[in-house]
Amino acid sequence: MNNAQLQPGLYIVATPIGNLGDLSARAAHILSHADVIAVEDSRVTAKLLHHIGVKRPMVPYHDHSTESVRAGLIARMATEAVALVSDAGTPLISDPGYKLVRDARAAGHVVVTIPGPSAAISALTLAGLPTDRFLFMGFLPSKAQARATTIAEVAGIRATLVFYESGPRLSAALAALAEGLGDREAAVARELTKKFEECVTGTLTALSTRYADAPPKGEIVIVVAPPGDAPLPSEEDADAALTEALTRLPVSKAAGEVAKRFGLDRKLLYARAMEMKR
Repeated sequence: MNNAQLQPGLYIVATPIGNLGDLSARAAHILSHADVIAVEDSRVTAKLLHHIGVKRPMVPYHDHSTESVRAGLIARMATEAVALVSDAGTPLISDPGYKLVRDARAAGHVVVTIPGPSAAISALTLAGLPTDRFLFMGFLPSKAQARATTIAEVAGIRATLVFYESGPRLSAALAALAEGLGDREAAVARELTKKFEECVTGTLTALSTRYADAPPKGEIVIVVAPPGDAPLPSEEDADAALTEALTRLPVSKAAGEVAKRFGLDRKLLYARAMEMKR
């Protein structure tokens, strides 16, 4: 198969996050036949290309790339197959590749994704926490105040939370999560897909203590359980809410509003509101 058999456009190629055996046959084919590969670090991608026995032209494309670099790649897509990779995992997940995809679409070029490894999804499958709803948060801010603000923004979201983190910041990040979210169940996944793959579970506080004096190397994924069920409101809470609602609403609407707010039975609240009226 030669280069001409790849249609011009953009190919988003997921690469291994540690185990080279995870490179799919389709990903290897695209990388082998692309006219140019947009890379985060040419040294990293060169090792991957060596693994599959090919050499291809590479262009650096990362956080610090100029608009002209992106424009140049977009122009090449009119007649060439341009592959996009990150150092590891699926491009666009916690990296700036979406701008290239956005501009490629705007220019009318074909955009194809070649799915594969993702550290966030891999960690989520190992953690043993709910997976029906999850929110990927990328890296937390490094400064304490900004980190606390970010955590506060997601504290009430009823979904499992997924964060990326580095070894030296891990213990502090876990402690900040415990302070901002409560001491929830969590998992710390590292060395994913490698020989010493590890996923340690426990409460946020326990995990923070575990890694305080022995920060692990490499990039890490933190998975945090969703908040527990909210406690049922007391009778006093419901009465207070009904009393307030009755000052501005008819009995039926007041009962409906409080029932929706607290998840209580509307008929019982209506009866209670009628008693209070009398």
